[in-house]
Amino acid sequence: MTAKNKEEIKEEPKIEKLKEEPKITVAKESEAVVNIYTSFNNTIVHVTDMAGRTISKVTGGMVTKHDRLKANPTIAMFIAKRISEEIKDLGIKSLYVRIRAKTRNPAPGPGAHAIVKSLSREGFKILNILDTTRIPRGGPKKKGGRRGRRP
Repeated sequence: MTAKNKEEIKEEPKIEKLKEEPKITVAKESEAVVNIYTSFNNTIVHVTDMAGRTISKVTGGMVTKHDRLKANPTIAMFIAKRISEEIKDLGIKSLYVRIRAKTRNPAPGPGAHAIVKSLSREGFKILNILDTTRIPRGGPKKKGGRRGRRP
């Protein structure tokens, strides 16, 4: 290295510190999965991010103290309201909905439709609704014997 190169390396330009402006963070519009389990006795809503980590979980028992009302569509609306308050703060705008009924049931409980309707009213974009009710494929023998349960 020559003497000129050494001098150039030693003399670094001085950068004046400017006043740093506060950075404005814009919440990225993200997606979440809403898992709704509705039986005729209870309603459970579990919100996860796309990787499966829990964001929020609300059940019928957290909203009402009456056991007979936990599967009520009115209580399901309150569940959806509480869920929407928790996930709006995180910047979630779009939802994938998975509805699950009790195994072997032909239809979900009464709260599922009310929750989906309430979430769409709150301003969330429903991207997909999927029924994930479990269906037995053979499996263990049902109780009741050969001729079934008799009165």
